[in-house]
Amino acid sequence: MSNKLVTMQQVRVIIQLLLKGYSGRKISRELQISRNTVKQYTDCLHSTAFSLEALQQMDDASLSAIAYADAEQMQADSRSGDFKSRIPYFLAELKRTGVTKQLLWQEYKKDIAEGYEYSQFCDLFKQYRKVHEATMHFEHKPAAVMMVDFAGDNITYVDKATGEVISCPVFVGVLPYSGYSFAVALPNATQPNVIKALNLCLVYFGGVPHSIKCDNMKTAVSKSCRYEPLFTDTLLGWALHNNTSLLAARVRKPKDKASVENEVKLLYQRTYAPLRDKTFFSLNELNAHIVEQLKDHHQRPFQKKDYSRLECFIKNEKPLLQPLPAEQYIIKHTAKAKVQKNYHITLGENWHHYSVPFGFIGKSVNAIYDTDTVEIYYEHKRIALHKRSYKPHDFTTVKEHMPESHQRYAEQKGWTAAYFLEQAAQIGPSAYQYIQGVLKARRFPQQTYNACLGILRLVKAYTALRVEAACKRALTGQNYSYTTINNILINNLDTLQYEQPVLFNMPDHNNLRGPEAYN
Repeated sequence: MSNKLVTMQQVRVIIQLLLKGYSGRKISRELQISRNTVKQYTDCLHSTAFSLEALQQMDDASLSAIAYADAEQMQADSRSGDFKSRIPYFLAELKRTGVTKQLLWQEYKKDIAEGYEYSQFCDLFKQYRKVHEATMHFEHKPAAVMMVDFAGDNITYVDKATGEVISCPVFVGVLPYSGYSFAVALPNATQPNVIKALNLCLVYFGGVPHSIKCDNMKTAVSKSCRYEPLFTDTLLGWALHNNTSLLAARVRKPKDKASVENEVKLLYQRTYAPLRDKTFFSLNELNAHIVEQLKDHHQRPFQKKDYSRLECFIKNEKPLLQPLPAEQYIIKHTAKAKVQKNYHITLGENWHHYSVPFGFIGKSVNAIYDTDTVEIYYEHKRIALHKRSYKPHDFTTVKEHMPESHQRYAEQKGWTAAYFLEQAAQIGPSAYQYIQGVLKARRFPQQTYNACLGILRLVKAYTALRVEAACKRALTGQNYSYTTINNILINNLDTLQYEQPVLFNMPDHNNLRGPEAYN
């Protein structure tokens, strides 16, 4: 029998043409198949106890049992059985580091010199995996589960103040029944931000599914187990607050949460790709554009279906979601701190400084904070409230917390913005422009006075001419600080000639006119 079986329709045409008295050569020409193949099927049909007329009246199942009776046996050769027996070994070896199909084939050929060549080896191996690694289709119930995960690739925005490119992880949640999804970029993937993302996801859906499935991320699962994974106390508290249950996928089994894995792929195609050439200057601006892309994604009809994810969600899934709790679950952290002489406290989590009224200098206070706000208490009375900032070693200062005496003292010393600009102007225009940049680097100019004073004092050590040259060189960048100028002077970079590259030269030609043309 040929390697490729003919169709049942062709078998019936062969029977029909045999009844009409056609020769094998003519049948071969009529069906565009080889004479040997026609002869093999003809011999098989004539070898049965049934007449051609009886064979013509049989149904497909009965005729197939006769026409293809020896097909599998005739297709197989002596190498097939040996190859199939080696398949489990091949699969196990491919999981080992550095093992490839090329290497396995070379070892196979050493054992079986007359074995399959590499192309056929790969083809048979591929066919086996297709059959034995089939994917099961799951029917999801509406509102039964929400699958969550982080996208593998981060998304970025630019900090306007510093020009720094901030990379943000993206949290993704999806309801598998309708495919309705949510995505949000986060400052980081720590537990407080995961809880915040889960809260935002439920608000976006307008309800709570009956269970949440995630992978074994450290912020959610404290101890992974196939049968009884242990979730963190924080996530268990969140689930209890929202009246839902927690599920975890098996370790290294992404197909357990295939819906969210597919949604991440769609997120790359329908959110990341359209936004790839746009620049955002804040996390809120970035997330606003992500939401707009999600709206477009949800309104697109499914392929080969006459409805969209949004329509399916509103009609079949949203009515079955549990109601949202009256208040969102918020993680509150508490930290003790001592008010420093600069009337600020420091949160050690990201080393950011927050101001309190100067009258509490030296006092021990309690800071209660979450992902959005920082509250500072002294003896159970709130003395300060700030918006949470994630910039390390930066200051968040309320003007009313500053003592008036600081302003008067600065005036007595002559330390005002106008004073430093006046001193810088005596050095040169570049120094004046650079000091302007330093004064604007912080919300309150008073916090930059020491840096300005340090730059002006560099004149005594390096001369005004060199400080002016250093400021001119530093203006080509975006960083305004005492350290920048000091480093330029220490490394003598101010003495190197800085030339602006020539972008375009006008070529000489006959149309150029000299001054004599205007006499």
